[in-house]
Amino acid sequence: MFKLLEKLEKRYQELEELLGTSEVISNQEQCNKYAKELSDIKEAVFLFREHKKAVQEEKDLRVMLEEKHDQQFLELATRELQDLEARKQDLEAKLKVALLEEDKDAFRDVIVEIRQGTGGDEAGLFAADLYRLYTKYAARKNWTVELMSSNPSGSGGFKEIAFSVKGKDAFKRIKFESGVHRVQRVPTTESQGRIHTSTVTVAVLVEPKEVDLTIDPKDLRIDTFRSSGPGGQHMQKTDSAVRITHLPSGTAVACQDERSQTKNKSKAMRILRARLLDINTQEEVKKLSIERKSQIGSGDRSEKIRTYNFPDRRITDHRINLTLYKFEAVLEGDLDELSDALIKASKDKANE
Repeated sequence: MFKLLEKLEKRYQELEELLGTSEVISNQEQCNKYAKELSDIKEAVFLFREHKKAVQEEKDLRVMLEEKHDQQFLELATRELQDLEARKQDLEAKLKVALLEEDKDAFRDVIVEIRQGTGGDEAGLFAADLYRLYTKYAARKNWTVELMSSNPSGSGGFKEIAFSVKGKDAFKRIKFESGVHRVQRVPTTESQGRIHTSTVTVAVLVEPKEVDLTIDPKDLRIDTFRSSGPGGQHMQKTDSAVRITHLPSGTAVACQDERSQTKNKSKAMRILRARLLDINTQEEVKKLSIERKSQIGSGDRSEKIRTYNFPDRRITDHRINLTLYKFEAVLEGDLDELSDALIKASKDKANE
């Protein structure tokens, strides 16, 4: 932990120097980037400096105790040593929390993929409900949402939909949505009033930067085809849809929402990069049991994480055994109570 803190402090000093140079000051984008990074690590660095100060005070006091002193001084020094030890322990606990929050992905943009699971049209309709929920939550948080690709179902839902979310704490809050979401409700087509159970899978992927992942163009096969649009005057007359296949992994992404082949290709590449980075990350996590211990749930895509029960107007998160009866509020994008509880549970788990 302390080696990492030393690196953070060194980086903090570098950022302070960079933000004082004329080159950075004149480049607004670079200036904002460095200022944000400085702000992100400030708490951990300041706590580390306080800890180093307490350690040094303890060393100095022990050196003084090696000299001859009267009984009163020894009693005062002993109490001060106890206070310093307690302060060190308190700072170390706060540092662990600060480092946990300093997740390297916490401030990254994300790509969210929602797919209908079991349940046919009902699952597709619930996929649309979740998309609406997340876009409303993003609006509450002043995040930016960009539709990447979609595959509508005939019932008005989605077989699959992918979108990006950009904004402060987007990944930190949305990452816990990854997994299987179960819905229990009476379909509008059900004449007997029987409750049906359907599932939807959500994948939350960090959107990689160029330096995070290198893809050899030779490993890609790019196919173009005609988009299956709404028809009529909007029917595509050109092959604007794009499918990109990563040959080594077999991962394929198709985008057809844009009229421009170039835009569809760009979005498909962004989704592909995010999926490949996620595959690499999942493999690393499986190897590191200590990391899996700090997770809420297994992180497995097949793990049922939450149930939305329409008849009882309740939502239950199975990972932390939390049930909420603010059903309508959550569906309207009020996810904070759930995400706050999951963030806290994740911290508590990591500190066990």
